[in-house]
Amino acid sequence: MSPTVPTRADLAALPAYVPGRTVPGAIKLASNEVPGGPLPGVADAVARATTEVHRYPDMGAWGLVDRLASELDVPAERVAVGCGSVSLCQQFTQALCEPGDEVLFAWRSFEAYPIITQVTGATPVRVAVTDAHALDLPAMAEAITPRTRVVFVCNPNNPTGTALRREELTRFLDTVPSDVLVVLDEAYREFVTDPDVPDGLEFARTRPNVAVLRTFSKAYGLAGLRVGYAVAPDAVIEAVRKVYVPFSVNALAQTAASASLDAKEAMRARCADIVRERVRVRDALTGAGYAVPETQANFVWLPLGERTADFAEHALEHKVVVRPFVGEGVRVTIGTPEENDAFLAAARSFPG
Repeated sequence: MSPTVPTRADLAALPAYVPGRTVPGAIKLASNEVPGGPLPGVADAVARATTEVHRYPDMGAWGLVDRLASELDVPAERVAVGCGSVSLCQQFTQALCEPGDEVLFAWRSFEAYPIITQVTGATPVRVAVTDAHALDLPAMAEAITPRTRVVFVCNPNNPTGTALRREELTRFLDTVPSDVLVVLDEAYREFVTDPDVPDGLEFARTRPNVAVLRTFSKAYGLAGLRVGYAVAPDAVIEAVRKVYVPFSVNALAQTAASASLDAKEAMRARCADIVRERVRVRDALTGAGYAVPETQANFVWLPLGERTADFAEHALEHKVVVRPFVGEGVRVTIGTPEENDAFLAAARSFPG
């Protein structure tokens, strides 16, 4: 049957989000998931919560909001919870942008940024990363126009893993007009080890146009439950809540996130293990001749250019799934030592 109901004409040009592949029998290092599953106590808390799934969840996730506000030392009015941090990215653009407004971000960076921008009717503005695969903050500052409403700053950057230091980020924030919201997307904050990479909350607490995004999907191991949170000026949070899809953070996700906050020591130990493996993997890759930039996330970036697709297929032949960005590079999640060894063996055998 031919469709008769017209859809938005601009959807034909909308880029598709490409998730990491799952291939039966292969090691998946394509989606920045952490090995080991949920933290101690979380599965039991979720199991207990299943007895109440016939009830609607707390629509505002107010229990989790209050817990996060206490943990982060910010007023609850400045905290919002969403269905993953990507949902909050979309809520920011919906709340702040109208058609013709601009949303600015580095490229390559998180691939959802241009998608959610176009979905909300705003105009995406991409600013190329540097030759060192880092965000080019001076160029981003120059790209701000009177139509710019939101700037996404992914730190550490996905997929390159590079991170901004305190002085350069401070200089950038000093140049941003007060009516432009800078969203510091810190999905990988828990894996940062460089003390000069700032905690975005330092800026969110003191600057009226800075927001911070974080997630329980990565370090906390809750990627399948979809829960993230934002800290922003209270007026922005109020607007973000108005475009929230009701009940989109389900009851099990809220329970799991709260229980995860009770297991912070286990989370820190997990991250320390991943960081040690991150160093080992990057050192092995650079020793094998790959130009891998420094990373502060739970993945490494191999800028392979036109060899990207071939490398991904070669890795798959060795039963390892990586995340290719065709024509640019490959992002590889840090897994267990055994998984990482399998990937390194594939990398070393890739024809040079």
